[in-house]
Amino acid sequence: MAYIPSLKKQYKEQIMPALIKEFGYTSVMQCPKLEKIVINQGMGQSIADKKLIDVAQQELSVIAGQKAVLTKSRKDISNFKLRKGMSIGVRVTLRQNRMYEFLERLIAVALPRIRDFKGINDRFDGQGNYTLGITEQIIFPEIDIDKITKIFGMEITFVTSAKTDEEAYALLREFGLPFKNAKK
Repeated sequence: MAYIPSLKKQYKEQIMPALIKEFGYTSVMQCPKLEKIVINQGMGQSIADKKLIDVAQQELSVIAGQKAVLTKSRKDISNFKLRKGMSIGVRVTLRQNRMYEFLERLIAVALPRIRDFKGINDRFDGQGNYTLGITEQIIFPEIDIDKITKIFGMEITFVTSAKTDEEAYALLREFGLPFKNAKK
């Protein structure tokens, strides 16, 4: 039998029926689902120090469990000493099992390690997607704190199939994301 992440199993057995009941869907196909998780690190400092981008790519690959790709600048901006085609960030897109495994590690291990953590904001983008900003990559246990050269922040975007922010909020709340003022 193939391996199924526990959050994926929980989605099918508990979260989906709860959302169908809450929103009164007539079909399971109407139920919103998590489509992908995109982790992005903008590395503006990498213009001055080229080694930073390699370190960030390696760290993000370890965190995500999948190779991170470089993002390149699209145009020249002289004020920032930026040329078209320079590497200015790294990103990784997680889908299927890797996505559920990352989400589980984020909720169970990484978020509780943030100092003075009181929950995450509940601001969505209007299309049912949510972006979470993290200021330090050291909250992930995969990162060895002794080998850190510089602390990088990252953005984690949860892309859902939800039509409204309310549906997306309900989906992510059911997965266990710790929102500040959880409304039911």
